[in-house]
Order: sequence, then structure tokens, then C-alpha cells
Amino acid sequence: MLTATFLLQAQQHKGADWSFFVMMGLLMVVFYFFMIRPQQKKAKDAKKFRESLQKGTKVVTIGGLHGKVVEVADSTILLEVDSNVRLRFEKSAIAMDSSQHLNEATAKAQ
Repeated sequence: MLTATFLLQAQQHKGADWSFFVMMGLLMVVFYFFMIRPQQKKAKDAKKFRESLQKGTKVVTIGGLHGKVVEVADSTILLEVDSNVRLRFEKSAIAMDSSQHLNEATAKAQ
């Protein structure tokens, strides 16, 4: 009688393991589509934007500094932030296009 009870418990435990792995798999799929994939897309778009920077583009740095691109090098850019005030930044320090920043600000205000 004891062995029969033990075998029944073992069979019930197998089904629980299978459903656990299915639930973990579904959790990973949801995590990927709601967390990882959007983050990768955002990083890809930011990299594409930084590579397409051109002279005359108004940008915002990750520190919040607004300026106009004067010169573009391989890994750096030269920003004009005021009359005759130019600062050199790494391309990775550029957050977004200034017009995009203004559009987001107006959208939040409404």
C-alpha cells in the first residue's frame, strides 16, 4: 500500500514539472516581447540616428545640452552651443534630434 501511494505521488509530480516548464517558457516569451525586443529596437534606432548626423542638425546631448552640429568626425562631433562656443562630444553622448525633443515636450504638455 505504501509503494502504491509513493508511485501515485511520483506520477502527479511529473505533470507538475511539465506545467512549470511551460509556464516558465511563456514567461520568457512575454519578457522578450515586452522588455528585450523594444530595448533592442530603441538602441538600434539611436545608433542609426548617431550615424546619420550631419552638419547643421540641432541635437540634444544626454546631459541636456542643446546645440547645432558644426563638424562630424568618426567618433566625435563638434557642437556649437552659442556664438563662437564650440564643444566636442563623443557621438554616443548625443541623445536625440532637438526637434524630436520639442515634439515630445509639447505632447507631454497636452
